[in-house]
Amino acid sequence: MLETQSSPFQTEAGPQDGPEEADVIVLGGGIVGVSIAVHLQMRGRNTVLVDRQGPGEGTSFGNAGLIQREAVFPHLFPRNLGDLLRYATNRSTDAYYHPAMLPRLLRPFLGYWQNSEQGRYRTIAHAYAQLIAHCVDDHVALAEAAGAMDLLRPGGWTQAHEDPKVLAAALAEAEVMRREYGVEHVAMDSAALARHEPHIRSGLAGGLHWTQPVGVIDPHALTLAYTALFERLGGRVRFGNARTLTRAGAAWRVTGAGGAIAAPISAPEVVIALGAFAPDVTKPLGYAPPLFVKRGYHMHYQPDVTKAGGNALLTGPVLDVANGYMLIPMRRGIRLTTGAEFAHRDAEPTPVQLARAEPAARRLLPGLGTRMDAEPWMGARPCTPDMLPIIGAAPGQKGAWYAFGHAHQGLTLGPTTGRLLAAMMTGDTPFTDPTPYRPERF
Repeated sequence: MLETQSSPFQTEAGPQDGPEEADVIVLGGGIVGVSIAVHLQMRGRNTVLVDRQGPGEGTSFGNAGLIQREAVFPHLFPRNLGDLLRYATNRSTDAYYHPAMLPRLLRPFLGYWQNSEQGRYRTIAHAYAQLIAHCVDDHVALAEAAGAMDLLRPGGWTQAHEDPKVLAAALAEAEVMRREYGVEHVAMDSAALARHEPHIRSGLAGGLHWTQPVGVIDPHALTLAYTALFERLGGRVRFGNARTLTRAGAAWRVTGAGGAIAAPISAPEVVIALGAFAPDVTKPLGYAPPLFVKRGYHMHYQPDVTKAGGNALLTGPVLDVANGYMLIPMRRGIRLTTGAEFAHRDAEPTPVQLARAEPAARRLLPGLGTRMDAEPWMGARPCTPDMLPIIGAAPGQKGAWYAFGHAHQGLTLGPTTGRLLAAMMTGDTPFTDPTPYRPERF
């Protein structure tokens, strides 16, 4: 199911008598782990990045490719009775669940629902916004250092609305975001939306254009570029099995996967940045947060330019608000991303939402064209009941640090998390108070 590319990175250690030594082991080769490794290496920490697959080949491979400066309000649990009933039927496009998962989801969903109460949610959003505010600048800093600015696409993204009432509510919330958090937007009536995206169908109520976010035309390539920067700075990439993490005296040690490295890797500090797979490693360390996953799918399409006069079909990413999917122009083609699927992390793929979204996408964008991928791609987003990531020192485990639980914003917050955690680990003053993200809260 995973679209793979050969990795250009050297991942085998040379022959040696003992463990391969480092200052820090970073477990997890997604955008969060790679960004942490880069920032630690920049600060002079001899760092080894370890994963069971190549950098960026997990959940970081498939997403909407957006650095979402506007995302100061995290996705909340629906509290409107009408929305709850709609989701309960399990027929919507934006959310789908495996019935067998409901008992397991009861505890995290209860916390999620409680934290979506208006008062709690505003406090959470304030803490969330302290990270989001830096996301574009932090990505640009790494992209410039990595020589990867060509992968970034300024211009923001657009919400396309069918319902005037839903549009009005979205614009009212956007004004709150502008006033409280400096988030900029442009309101569009039907005609303005048609001018902005001339190849989507006409007759929509209007749109909301978020102007500050930055698109990524190939998220996997961006992760690889940051990894190459890490190696140029002296960092090392290794294949390894994170589940073998053990304490060996004053050091942490992890062994290789399938003989891919010649010796164990040892370091006094370790960062667990494994996304949805983090609990596999943290539970043996006595830490079991109520993490749950939202799985998502994507498919690429070859645009049918004959239906658009030979022109580009989209000027930027477009969210179909009524149907809960997004269309994004990528280097490979038009990517269709789905909403949230609540299922066991390791269950077989069930791309129901993709099948539901595709007809709606063809109505919105008549030139969407033909599928390019043999199978839908699937990934799992790690979510917490309070919608905030887990970033900080591991409780009761000297030298261990956690950085996971970014939900929908792993790509957005990778470099920002890296900068925050690296400051904490090296004793510098962080750019924001890290208390809201502390692991001890669970």
